[in-house]
Amino acid sequence: MKHLFTLIVITFMAIGASAQGVSVPLNTDTYQIMDRLEIRNGNQSPMFHSSIKNYLRGDVLRYALQTDTASFQNLSDLDRADLRYLYRDNNEWLSDMDDPTTLTGERKYIDQKIYADSSHTFYSVKRVLSESAKENPKYERSSPLFKYFYRTPANLFEYNSKYLYVRANPMLNFQLMKDSGTDQLLFTNQRGAEIRGAIDNRVYFYTNLVESQSQYQQYVVDRVNDERAFPGGGFYKPYTGVLKVKNGYDYNVSQGYIAASLTRHIGVQFGHGKNFLGNGIRSVILSDFSNNYLYLKFNTRLWKFHYQNLFCELTSEPFNLGSDRLLPKKYLAVHYLSFRPTPNLTFGVYEATVFNRKDKRFELNYLNPVIFYRTVEGLLGSSDNALLGADIKWNFLKRFSFYSQFILDEFSFSNIKAQNGWWANKYGFQAGLKYINVAGIDHLDAQVEFNFVRPFTYTHYDSNSVGSYTHYHQPLAHPLKAGFKEYILNLRYQPIHKLSANLRLMAMKSGEDSLATNFGYNLNISNNTRTREYNNSVAQGATYNTLLVAFDLSYQIRHNMYIDAHYFYRRKDSIVPSKDALNQYFGAGIRINIAAQKLEF
Repeated sequence: MKHLFTLIVITFMAIGASAQGVSVPLNTDTYQIMDRLEIRNGNQSPMFHSSIKNYLRGDVLRYALQTDTASFQNLSDLDRADLRYLYRDNNEWLSDMDDPTTLTGERKYIDQKIYADSSHTFYSVKRVLSESAKENPKYERSSPLFKYFYRTPANLFEYNSKYLYVRANPMLNFQLMKDSGTDQLLFTNQRGAEIRGAIDNRVYFYTNLVESQSQYQQYVVDRVNDERAFPGGGFYKPYTGVLKVKNGYDYNVSQGYIAASLTRHIGVQFGHGKNFLGNGIRSVILSDFSNNYLYLKFNTRLWKFHYQNLFCELTSEPFNLGSDRLLPKKYLAVHYLSFRPTPNLTFGVYEATVFNRKDKRFELNYLNPVIFYRTVEGLLGSSDNALLGADIKWNFLKRFSFYSQFILDEFSFSNIKAQNGWWANKYGFQAGLKYINVAGIDHLDAQVEFNFVRPFTYTHYDSNSVGSYTHYHQPLAHPLKAGFKEYILNLRYQPIHKLSANLRLMAMKSGEDSLATNFGYNLNISNNTRTREYNNSVAQGATYNTLLVAFDLSYQIRHNMYIDAHYFYRRKDSIVPSKDALNQYFGAGIRINIAAQKLEF
């Protein structure tokens, strides 16, 4: 990894005069709003490519302004409330870079001239002195608490100057749930803080730390025991607390990165976190289900293209409780190219390689940002795990969005043609449709999605998950691992801006391995131990069906502060009776500046 670190140092020494900005955390309300805006705006071309997440806050603000000022828009009251939410949440791109309370005369504030040319996607923002002393009307202020806190609706603490801005906020997620199958209350207790900002309009930074204690239902406990890692959290410790809870977990999750631009069109980001590629609820290419990982990311945005290079250091094995040792490493190199020929049509191509070296170093050949990775494998004589993918998104009629993904791990055309169920025909597929303002009802949105992945996809012949498409024993793509098909219906309704209701119905069919068999479900064992060569099919092994129903009701009492109510039902029916399970609970809680935790698998 030392060679990769050297590259990082050289990269940041070459930082230019502007920066790419801070990203919006995944799964927040911003993504739902941006989805709706992009669909309803039709031929209004956005400055971002929606399949590449996280979104930059500057992109979000620019698109909100572009929507707000377009003369042909017929925005409803709820649409305008959505825009107001985006302005509040990303106010560093509206605010003066000099604190108006410390300035006099004509320099009362500095406004921003934002590049909004849809044919270009710049990382730079030009700030110019305003000729007027009038405050930007979209930059909202509020009555401060103890003079310094919540001077704006979105941020606990905020500082603006010519050379530095900072936003600091608390994070809280406290939920109580009563499971029908147990006498104990289930709970989630998360507390933390996040800070974001910029120095000299050149280097941007973000960091957060969330400490968690929780007690979950048995199906989550089974997943933790299976992967020896908490979903999305990785390392954990048992937690009993003063109430002596059972199946309790104590874990911390932290993210942090710095970001800058190398040129007008090339941005770089380095840190710990997650990435997501796709437009669906799930992704069969790259999702945010696994633990955070170290990454170096380059984004090149020019004309109708967005090209992303991602170099990651992953962990092949989870931490063993009671032992202190350096966890074994493996690496991931990714190329993803998104092309938007028209404002409402986008294509993407993806390639990735998971590899490991005995000398524990990053393979420098994979740092080539424009080469085809299969070529590198041939040059090296390696048998690294390579994957190819593609996706498409089409917005139409200002109401609908069709999207699809395809992932290819390995295949033989002759065996596909023979339809003999050869184990190494490894691929996955996703198709979905979004429909906004269903039946003309404002902010009633529907989404249907189908996911399908063949057995052994994402696996490798190496043992101990060294070459598998996993991190910390968790899948890097879909949480159902491999050998499954899944149907999802998602309904969301906002009768008023502060109140939202979300109903999700999921039907899943898969098959599990046993101690003596390998039917391609477990990504962390060698596929050389497979049970059979041919006649492999989805949901083979210990076949099971899962029906999941989740209903969430959220009321926003102030910006990014929510009161939640939940209903959750999960029923698993397996051909092995001992694996049958029924979970049902009602719950409620409060969240501040943190996305709802959804463990739906």
